[in-house]
Amino acid sequence: MTFHGQPIRSSCRTSVVVLAILFSGVASVAAFAISGPVAKSPDSKHQVEALEEQWRVAQLAGDIATMDKMLSDDYIGISMTGEVDTKAQQLRRVADRRMMLTRIELSDMKVKLVGAVAIVTSRARVEGTNDGISVRGMYRYTRVYHRLSTGQWKITSFEATREHRSHSQIEGERADGNGRRSDQSE
Repeated sequence: MTFHGQPIRSSCRTSVVVLAILFSGVASVAAFAISGPVAKSPDSKHQVEALEEQWRVAQLAGDIATMDKMLSDDYIGISMTGEVDTKAQQLRRVADRRMMLTRIELSDMKVKLVGAVAIVTSRARVEGTNDGISVRGMYRYTRVYHRLSTGQWKITSFEATREHRSHSQIEGERADGNGRRSDQSE
């Protein structure tokens, strides 16, 4: 038996191959649509850099509404004093004015994009108070953003650590004669 001049067996095999190719193409498009585009474009990097500035401004202003929108619901942060905070705890600390930053100067910022995740590392000169104690100095931090299927970035994790002072910095402070660290509260 033939179909369009070809044996049916060959026609069925060809149809199966064509369907398999079409299905794999549709599956690839569907998988891409579900996971979203890989976030390695220069635009993604600029978006994250802009979000870092938006977060800095929100912290300085105590802008809880902006901070709430930027933090993911499963956010976990480790503060510069070693406190572990959820999103609710972080927002409450700012709202209650237990953490008030008056200066945040960023430098040496790097953004690494891995799929739908952005990892930001930076230096920050920070001044303010945390639970009534003066905070002042240079810190390094890591902030992690996750890109949602909507294209919106959310902060999922944060950790800050005080920068280590080198031996030469300590010797320089001793030479000053004031006996006080230059990055310590006064």
